[in-house]
Amino acid sequence: MNTPVTEAELQAWVDGRLPPERRGAVDAHLALHPAEAARLQAYRDHDAALRALYQPLLEQPVPPTMSARLIVPVQRHGWREWLAPRAGLAWRPALRAAAMLALTVSAGAAGWLLHGAADNAAGRLADADTRAGAISLAALPRRAALAHVVYTPEVRHPVEVGADQQAHLVAWLSKRLGAQLKPPQLAAQGYALEGGRLLPGQSGPVAQFMYRDGSGARLTLYVSTEQSHNKETGFRFAQEGQVSVFYWIDGRFGYALSGNLDKAALATVANAVYAQLEPAL
Repeated sequence: MNTPVTEAELQAWVDGRLPPERRGAVDAHLALHPAEAARLQAYRDHDAALRALYQPLLEQPVPPTMSARLIVPVQRHGWREWLAPRAGLAWRPALRAAAMLALTVSAGAAGWLLHGAADNAAGRLADADTRAGAISLAALPRRAALAHVVYTPEVRHPVEVGADQQAHLVAWLSKRLGAQLKPPQLAAQGYALEGGRLLPGQSGPVAQFMYRDGSGARLTLYVSTEQSHNKETGFRFAQEGQVSVFYWIDGRFGYALSGNLDKAALATVANAVYAQLEPAL
């Protein structure tokens, strides 16, 4: 009756896999520990946001060439023999893993699209660059939205370096990206800089700046220096699940402003961001 609640049970509660006989004990534990309840609710919010963001991608059919490679082991050895060595593995249906799978599938699709470009390099370099640029540009809002849904629900650690150390934050991120960065000031739009963090991009580091309004709603600005394949663009809009994203290319810089706002409201902030960044960079 008084068995302590374990971390494994808390994670099972997040996933909706907690045995009914332990539900009362876990609910009572969370009622007595509000910080713990907030942490677990943030995990649930992550899972819901990732499901909304990447479920359409996971439901897309596998390319025929990739599908054939996946089927070969089963045809050659039979499904029982193929599954036997894996029977002891504990598969946890975490949507965070699904998000990483989605990024892997995206990268695999990019490689599949570019396969064979080197066969006739002299005649196809321009075409390969065009396709690489299109893939890179399409990935920008997806990666920005993913970073947004992963970090904005965080209660205790939404950023690596807070706005109280803004000079250090800017110097650090600028050094890692190899370019002078300048986080926009959005007080006129009702948002204060909360801080930022370093993230992995497609081929190098990217920066994320996070902003918060008086009600606790957050916006994130994703800054990449990986846009050598792309020409400059005006504002483009993407809807990634429940996340709205305005993004644009300025030289080698790619910017993506993400938020759970409607298109018109986010456009107002995006214009303010662009007005401050364009002259500086």
